[in-house]
Amino acid sequence: MTDSTEVTPGGLLAGIRESRLVGIVRGTDGAAGARAALAAMEEGFRFVEIALTTPGALAAIREVRAAAPAGCYVGAGTVMTVQDVDNVVEAGGQFMVTPSLAESIRESAGRGIPVLAGALTPSEAYEAMNRGATAVKLFPASIGGPGYLKALRDPFPAIPFIAVGGVGLDEAAGYWEAGAIAVGLGGPLFGDAGSGGDLAPMRGRARSFVDLADSFTRRTAATGAR
Repeated sequence: MTDSTEVTPGGLLAGIRESRLVGIVRGTDGAAGARAALAAMEEGFRFVEIALTTPGALAAIREVRAAAPAGCYVGAGTVMTVQDVDNVVEAGGQFMVTPSLAESIRESAGRGIPVLAGALTPSEAYEAMNRGATAVKLFPASIGGPGYLKALRDPFPAIPFIAVGGVGLDEAAGYWEAGAIAVGLGGPLFGDAGSGGDLAPMRGRARSFVDLADSFTRRTAATGAR
């Protein structure tokens, strides 16, 4: 079980920097989504969001919050409105994720809730941080790839970017090399597990991502890099 304390923006940011991974559950069945999120946590994922577009997402967040291993945190994705923030807080969600510059960014930040704000362009990334985002979710990252992220970081070296959208096992290290503090993983991690699919293959993919992140961290520590 997790403890009852909430994660702070600084705590979330530090934890994501350390783990380099955020899981993204989006499916057709909230109960299946909860099982998938918990399975990912059991395999080493510390941060998992459940998209509000998943039917039964709030119940799934409640379930995961109650059963998550110690040191693991559940958030909500596709958080757009003030009402969404209210609903997620009531369900026990510990961080918010948006796909865009939604009103939920300023609302979450004003309540001291960590928020990963979706942005793509330089102006959007700047505005996301101006509204109080904890980090910028570069989405969809696959449009420009690691090269675009590297170019975006040149004028904004202090903005923590999380690459999301089209990032798989073969692409993750490229984004870390380009300066992403983490990658967000939906389909390439969960597949159909959030809609009731077999959890066993998903667990294997989760272990592969965790092993890759651990390997990257050891390698960069040894070379004095990020």
